Amino acid sequence: MNKSLLLSWIAAIIATLGSLYFSEVMHFIPCTLCWYQRILMYPLAIILGMAVYRNDTSINMYVLPISIIGLLISGYHILLQKVPALKQFEMCTTGVPCSKDYINWFGFITIPLLAFVAFAIITICMVILARKNKE
Repeated sequence: MNKSLLLSWIAAIIATLGSLYFSEVMHFIPCTLCWYQRILMYPLAIILGMAVYRNDTSINMYVLPISIIGLLISGYHILLQKVPALKQFEMCTTGVPCSKDYINWFGFITIPLLAFVAFAIITICMVILARKNKE
């Protein structure tokens, strides 16, 4: 079994379960950017799970574009929360504002940062997998 593939699947599972915990147990209402990140992360948990089961190391060409887009969206979301000057560019105009911090552990760990870390882990694992496939 490929370690990069397994690690990326574990990251996707943890991120999916974490987002479900925040919304279904803690009753945090997701903002628009949170929904976009979920739309990208939830299928990764399934796709990567199937790839782990089949030991499909060529899955990186399908997963990498999704994880990079998720990385960019969650990075933008972090900037909206942490850089006050960017609030004028906020896209969440109805419902929960994207700049709202439901959690702020240690002064910097927010839900978008957790998503960013998960997307980064998946992206790095897929790049490693792509390099191994080229060899």
